[in-house]
Amino acid sequence: MVTLNSYHRTKTMWHRHGAHCTNTHQVGALLLIVATLFVTRLFDHLPSATLHNNGSRWSIFDLQVRSPRKLSRFNAGGYLSWPQRGYGSHLSLKIYVYDENEIEVLKPLMYGKEGNVDVDICYLGQWGTQVKIHRLLLKSRFRTREKDDADFFFVPAYVKCVHMLEGLTEEEINQTYVEALRQMPYFRRSGGRDHIFVFPSGNGAHFFTSWKIYLNRSIFLTPEGDRTNNKGSSSFDTWKDIIIPGNVDDEMTKNGGALVQPLPLSTRKYLANYLGRAQGLKGRLQLIQLANQYPDKLEAPDLKHDPPDKLFKVEYFEHLRNAKFCLIPRGLSSWTLRFYESFFVECVPVILSDQIELPFQNVIDYTRITIKWPASRIDPQLLEYLGSIPDEVIEGMIANGRRVKCLWTYAPESEPCSAMHGILWELQRKVRLFHQSAETFWLHNGTIVNRDLAEFRNWKPPMPLP
Repeated sequence: MVTLNSYHRTKTMWHRHGAHCTNTHQVGALLLIVATLFVTRLFDHLPSATLHNNGSRWSIFDLQVRSPRKLSRFNAGGYLSWPQRGYGSHLSLKIYVYDENEIEVLKPLMYGKEGNVDVDICYLGQWGTQVKIHRLLLKSRFRTREKDDADFFFVPAYVKCVHMLEGLTEEEINQTYVEALRQMPYFRRSGGRDHIFVFPSGNGAHFFTSWKIYLNRSIFLTPEGDRTNNKGSSSFDTWKDIIIPGNVDDEMTKNGGALVQPLPLSTRKYLANYLGRAQGLKGRLQLIQLANQYPDKLEAPDLKHDPPDKLFKVEYFEHLRNAKFCLIPRGLSSWTLRFYESFFVECVPVILSDQIELPFQNVIDYTRITIKWPASRIDPQLLEYLGSIPDEVIEGMIANGRRVKCLWTYAPESEPCSAMHGILWELQRKVRLFHQSAETFWLHNGTIVNRDLAEFRNWKPPMPLP
C-alpha cells in the first residue's frame, strides 16, 4: 500500500541524488499512484461466471472472456504436470507393498475366507480400483522391497468385492483387519500415518467398522468424500486422504479404440440425460419427473437392475453420448461413476451433488470442464440454463475435458498421463522424514523404542495396536 510517508521518503531520496523535483513532478507521481489503485480495484471487482436472468432468458456474462487461470498445468511435452511447490520437481518416493504370503491374514481380505473369490471379477467392476492400484504398484518403479527404505506401506485388500461376493461379512472384515494390523510393526511405529488403504466405494472405510479407532491417521485412497446419507459420518479427511477417480470400463478408456465413440455435437438428440436407477432418491426422482415434462430435451428413463428396464454396457454408452450434458446427481453417497464415464463420450458433466469431492484439484480447474448446479434447484430452470449455452462454448469445455481425461485411466507408468501418476504425485506431497505415534519413543542416539524401552528391531508380532 502506498502511503504519504512512503511518498515523502521517496522525495527525500530524489533530493539526495541531486534530482530536481518540481510541483509538476509531485502531482504527476500522485496521479500515477491514484490511477494504479483505481485500475487494481476495477480488476478486483470484475464478475466471473455470473449468471443473469434477463426476463425469461439465461445468459452467462463471461462465457467468452474467462479468468486468466489455466485449465490445468502442462509440461513442455503437453502432459499434465504437478506444481513444484509442495510436490518437488520430480517423483521420488518408495512404497512397500505388503505380500499376502508375508501376512497370511491378508488373504481373506483379498480372496474371502474360503479363498474362492474371483479377483478378475473384482478387477472389472466399478470398484476395481482396489485391485488395479495394487497390481500397478507391484510393477511400479517406485516399489521398494526394503521396509526401512519405504516412505509408505500399501495394504492390499479387496473388501468391497469380497463382501459383495459373500466372501466375508462386515464383522469378519473388521476382525480380519485388526488381526492383520497386529502383524505390522511399522504400522505401530507410525500409528499408521504412512500406511495406505484403498476404499473404492461409497461405503468408504466403513466396511472396516473399527476404522475410527485404528485407521484414523492412515491415508485412504477413495472416490468418496462424503457419506452423510447412510452411515451418518464421513471417513474422508481432506488433509490426509486422496480422492481418486472411479474405475471406468477399460473398453472405454482405450486411446482411439474405445467401445463407443463420441457423436458430433450437432447430431445429438437430447440437450441432457440422466441414465441411472432412481433408488428412491429425491434428486434422481426429480430428474425422471423432469424428463416426463420435457421428453424432447431430457432423457431420464426409470432404469432397473433387470431387463427390460436395464441398459447393458454398449447400449448404456450409446445413450450417454447422445446428449450435450450428462446430469450427475448423487446416489446413496456423493460420488458416481457416471461423472468419469461422461468424459469418454465427450458429454459435459453437470454435477448435482453438493458434497462431491473431485480428484487432483491442485492441477485441474473444474470450472473449465464441468458445471456444478445446486441440487435443490432441479427444475425447468436447469434445462433453460443449459439450453442457453452456445455450442461453441460446449465444444470448448469438451476440448478441455479431452485434455485431462487421461487422469481417469488406470494405466501403466509407461503412459505419460494416468490416474496412477496423479495418485503418486499426491502421495509424494505427504512424505515425512520422521514417523511417530503415541506408542513410539526415541533415545539420544536415534534409537526407536516402545514403552518397555524395547528397540524397534525387536518388536515382534502380534503387536498391541496404537
